[in-house]
Amino acid sequence: MHKEQLIESAKQMLDHAYVPYSKFPVGAALITDEGKVYQGCNIENAAYPVTCCAERTAIFKAVSEGERNFKALAVIANTDRPVPPCGACRQVMSEFFSPEMKVYITSKDLEVKEVTVQELLPFSFTPEDLSSGQTK
Repeated sequence: MHKEQLIESAKQMLDHAYVPYSKFPVGAALITDEGKVYQGCNIENAAYPVTCCAERTAIFKAVSEGERNFKALAVIANTDRPVPPCGACRQVMSEFFSPEMKVYITSKDLEVKEVTVQELLPFSFTPEDLSSGQTK
């Protein structure tokens, strides 16, 4: 699957977003190393902190089905600039994606910025930090 197809898959999710409060739909599409695509959209809640972003929805769907090896993620919103993922999504990405994995952040005009997970969240807290900080 080409980058443009992955972005189109993310764009399809904009119509599925549940955004009665912010009116800010976001779509995401995650492709595994084997080529399977998991789509996600943001899902809001009246109790704002329990809202789930599109990126985490796609990641959690994939992980809940046993996927652990990912190739790329595309994110899109109706923004003037390529939409940056929030901090929570960046941390989840650092948990499940390699630092070199490509993330395509996209605007309403299909302006795409290609970044890596490392660029989105440099010096991230990782599972390795947990084991190195344990006392014996």
